[in-house]
Amino acid sequence: MTSFLRSDRSRPVAVWLFAVAFLVLAMVIVGGATRLTGSGLSITEWRPVTGALPPLSDQAWQGEFAKYREIPQYAQINAGMSLAAFKAIYWWEWSHRLLGRLVGAAFAVPFAIFLIRRDIPKRLIWRCGAMLGLGGLQGAIGWWMVSSGLADRVSVAPERLAVHLGLALALLVLLVWTALDAWTGQPRQGNPTRWRAGALIFLAAVFVQCLLGALVAGAHAGFIYNDWPLMGGTLFPHDYAGTSLWATLAHNQASVQLHHRLGAYLLLGAALAVAALAWRHRYLSSDTKVLGLTVGGVALLQALLGIAALMAGVPVWLGILHQLGAAALLIAATAFAWRVRRL
Repeated sequence: MTSFLRSDRSRPVAVWLFAVAFLVLAMVIVGGATRLTGSGLSITEWRPVTGALPPLSDQAWQGEFAKYREIPQYAQINAGMSLAAFKAIYWWEWSHRLLGRLVGAAFAVPFAIFLIRRDIPKRLIWRCGAMLGLGGLQGAIGWWMVSSGLADRVSVAPERLAVHLGLALALLVLLVWTALDAWTGQPRQGNPTRWRAGALIFLAAVFVQCLLGALVAGAHAGFIYNDWPLMGGTLFPHDYAGTSLWATLAHNQASVQLHHRLGAYLLLGAALAVAALAWRHRYLSSDTKVLGLTVGGVALLQALLGIAALMAGVPVWLGILHQLGAAALLIAATAFAWRVRRL
């Protein structure tokens, strides 16, 4: 063990953090599938401990189904749903919540062990503690999101969905960045370069674009204006303006889809510029250039997936691939920003 460790790095800690990042990525994907299948409101209570067990008898299933039949989504969208159909959506939401519990355990238990063994570099302990706290907060935010769809709505509030997804993606970024730090050790103190600022700005732009995508998902805006590059045959949708500024920004289907489209165009242009400039820069290392090219390639693929998903009417499998592409671009941008920080 000691041959793999030194005071400022720990390869076992890095492997642990990468593994947790993979679980968070899986949770993001299952969460996307839960939303696309309309399953997110199938469990109407938040039971952090006892909720880990699914219904184990016919009576328990009937009880859960009865609770679901009391919310507006059932009355307005799924009236007459069979118990078998309810079980199908229930299992999606239950799996999503179970993954959340597994992520928490996969982080908390090794964290305690590594702390006792003093394997975590001192400079990373506070960061790991902060991620543990954010992970606990994510569970509460998840319920805050679900609760918005249980009374006066048939789906969750788009802004709450954006907060829930945004925190998951922020944790993913922190996990990947911290894992890379744990693997390689303390960075040398070099002179600041424009690459560092630019890479961080690009990473922030990817994150914001993911939030815009969450608003599209929350407002079900991917099911309208399924032509491209125009929107209903025009460059600018006629129903762009909502009833208020907030409605235009977060709730109006036409406006949130337009914002996401415009963000995608700007982000794709920036990603291709990053790839071209990184490849042509004579002083960048080969691995930095490869990461720059990866950013450009993933961004291009993600744009194509977005167009395909939109024009196909967002089938579940394409919607999941598009969400996976967003997470992949965020990871690539994180790795690139981390790498150029060490120039």
